[in-house]
Amino acid sequence: MATQPFEEIVVEHGPTVLRVCRAVLGPADAEDAWSETFLAAMQAYPRLESGSNIEAWLVTIAKRKAIDNHRRRVRLPVPLETIDDRPCARTSNVDDSHELWTALERLPRKQREAVAYHYLAGLPYADVGAILGNSESAARRAAADGIKKLREAYRRTPNLKEAR
Repeated sequence: MATQPFEEIVVEHGPTVLRVCRAVLGPADAEDAWSETFLAAMQAYPRLESGSNIEAWLVTIAKRKAIDNHRRRVRLPVPLETIDDRPCARTSNVDDSHELWTALERLPRKQREAVAYHYLAGLPYADVGAILGNSESAARRAAADGIKKLREAYRRTPNLKEAR
C-alpha cells in the first residue's frame, strides 16, 4: 500500500503528467486528460503497492485517458463553424512554444509518445517500452527518431532559429 499523501503525488508529478498529456493530445485536450488521470489515480492509489514507480504508473494512466479522449473525440461530430485554427494557450512559459507543439503534433504517434514519456516525463526507456507495448530498444529508437524530426523542424523554422 502506498504511504505518501495523494496531494503530494499531485504536486510532485502533476506538471510532468500535464506535459505528457499536452504532447500526446495537444493543448486543447490536455487539461481534461490530466484531470481524468488524477481522478482515476486517486481511486486506485490506496491499492498501489509500496515502492511502485509512481511516475510511470501515472503516465500509464494518462496514456489510457488520452486514448479514451481520442476515441471520444472521433465519435463526436463537430460543426465546421466552431473549429478554431489553433487552440489558445492559457499559460505563458516555455511549454507554450507554438512551433514546438506544432512540430510535436506532426510526429507519428509512437514517436510523439516516446518523446513525451522519456524526455518530458523522464521515464527510462524500459518503462516507455512497457507503456507503448514494445521493447526498450524500440522505445529508444522511436524517441531518437522523434527527436531527430523535431530538430529538423527547428532548423526549418525561422522563428525558432532566432529564439535559440
